[in-house]
Amino acid sequence: MRSGVIAQKMGMMRVFTETGEHVPVTVLKLSNCQVLSHRTKDANGYVALQLGSGTRRARTISKSERGHFAVSKVEPKREVQEFRVSEDALIPVGAEITADHFIAGQFVDVTGTSIGKGFAGGLKRWNFGGLRATHGVSVSHRSIGSTGGRQDPGKTFKNKKMPGHMGVDRITTLNLKVVQTDVERGLIFVEGAVPGAKGGWIRVRDAVKKALPKDAPKPGKFREAASTDAPAAPAAEAQQGEGA
Repeated sequence: MRSGVIAQKMGMMRVFTETGEHVPVTVLKLSNCQVLSHRTKDANGYVALQLGSGTRRARTISKSERGHFAVSKVEPKREVQEFRVSEDALIPVGAEITADHFIAGQFVDVTGTSIGKGFAGGLKRWNFGGLRATHGVSVSHRSIGSTGGRQDPGKTFKNKKMPGHMGVDRITTLNLKVVQTDVERGLIFVEGAVPGAKGGWIRVRDAVKKALPKDAPKPGKFREAASTDAPAAPAAEAQQGEGA
């Protein structure tokens, strides 16, 4: 089981096929998605990767968070999430996952937070039909009607569909097709609509109900972290040469 990625929703557009047909796609951007740490069976009881995406100023986070990012040797991230993986799919800490982690034609499951609608009535929230337009109904055409019985059961059951807060729910859309990827710009083009507003953070993973293509990279496609350790010997030799 491979790791997913944290992407940012950029909006929708359309892509033309070779036959001239257009496909509506949602553009997802990988904003420096890096591996922060590993979760192992011995230490944590399960195997997972902790990923971070986006950028954040160090002064806006707590001291403990700064220490966590310092151990991983990565800059502070805006969004941090975990992905369960198999033991053979662990990616090195500090590595950046690229857009070609997914290939064109494969299916993915996408999770996001839906757009908030505020307080909504029963017709908008639950698609109720409302009351009749005539025959004695006045003023209350968009009311939801009765919410409980009379003597039996004599109460309103829990979880009754009623007016209330709508949106800001965690929604997963299954089996969306990857149309194409752009590695240089870190873009993933997914066919169809993706839950959430523009700029929202999206979880993208391999589809659970579809087989992973055989040519999909394993454990994934990523760039190794650049080493920051500078060699000391050449600098010392240069100084000795100048002194001589």
